[in-house]
Amino acid sequence: MSRFWKIALIVVAVVVVAAVGIRLLHKPAARPGTHAGAQAGAVDKKGASDAKEADPVPVTVEPVSVQNVPVYLTALGTVQALNTVTVSPQIGGLLMRLNFTEGQEVTKGQVLAEIDPRSLQASYDQAAARKRQDAAQLATARSNLARSLDLAKQGYISKQDMDTLQNTVSQYEATVAADEAAINDAKVQLGYTKVIAPISGMAGIRGVDPGNIVTTSSSIVTLTEVHPINVIFPLPEQNVELVRSSQQRGEPLEVAALDSAGSKVIAGKGVLKVINNQIDTSTGTFNLKAEFPNEENALFPGQFVNVRMKVNTVQGGLVIPSQAVQRGPDGDYVYQLQPSDSTVKMQPVTTGQEVGDSHVMVTQGLKAGEQVVTEGQFRLKPGSKVKALKPGEVPAAPTEEELKKAAKANKTGGRGGRRG
Repeated sequence: MSRFWKIALIVVAVVVVAAVGIRLLHKPAARPGTHAGAQAGAVDKKGASDAKEADPVPVTVEPVSVQNVPVYLTALGTVQALNTVTVSPQIGGLLMRLNFTEGQEVTKGQVLAEIDPRSLQASYDQAAARKRQDAAQLATARSNLARSLDLAKQGYISKQDMDTLQNTVSQYEATVAADEAAINDAKVQLGYTKVIAPISGMAGIRGVDPGNIVTTSSSIVTLTEVHPINVIFPLPEQNVELVRSSQQRGEPLEVAALDSAGSKVIAGKGVLKVINNQIDTSTGTFNLKAEFPNEENALFPGQFVNVRMKVNTVQGGLVIPSQAVQRGPDGDYVYQLQPSDSTVKMQPVTTGQEVGDSHVMVTQGLKAGEQVVTEGQFRLKPGSKVKALKPGEVPAAPTEEELKKAAKANKTGGRGGRRG
């Protein structure tokens, strides 16, 4: 190649490079902070996001039901024995034996202990013998009086002697009566040698052992009556009128004793017996007493229990599952389904009495039959489109066409990202 053509080729190359540089310098600029490829990727991503948000959110919905809702008052109560008796002997002496087992139930009239009766038995025998002696003298005096009556009619006995005979009979009659009283007293004292249970109840720990000398101040055992049994519990003073009006309807108020967690009934069939006649000014509460049959010994004296008392029944109350209620800065609300377009809205509500362990009564904000979301609320916002499912129902598996559409949307969005 000649020198001329070499120079020509160099010139052509320089011209081409200069033209490309000028074109690049005059190219329209993209928006600040981005370039065309990035903008295209953002558009693709936005389209994919909008398509995804347009899909309905599967949620579980339940209707507002109508029920008769019982109204309860709750408190912490103390179990109290119906009767508590400390059994002590009424005479002193040698304790010979105990006829009960600690911790077991005894019945009224049962012999709990026996005290040596020999000295009192001797006193009783002496009183009985003295009565027989005086009764014989009384019989003699009466015979003398009867014989003297005939002689007095014939004038052989003076009136003074007749008065003496009559007074002698009266004297011996009084003596026999005194002997009878002495016998009864000795009999009572002899009966005290057997210590009798005054009530039916549960025996505690014995206070003495056989072989000891007991006195009237000795404590043999304490009996507590647990069938039935009482529960004492306080309520705030603002509930006085509610409880009194409920009791005045004439029907007994039902009371149940629950465990420490307040979730399980350990003793039912209780009824309110007494409303105390004054309010404690230091605590602002008033006490009530409920009585339980305690047939299964579920309640024990001194035990603390949660008390639930039914005071009323709301007829036709509106009830929803507790999990449907959400807590917000402005109060409670639920997500309510709009049947017209399958969207949800935030509906403020006012809740009332709990219904069982899983439902709550609504006093304001809803009507019977309206649908509320019970599961899936965390994915919702006002206006979200939803797919309503029944309790226990699961969303249907996606069709092949839906899978292809989702894959295509993801692919488009991925390409847009790579353009950047």
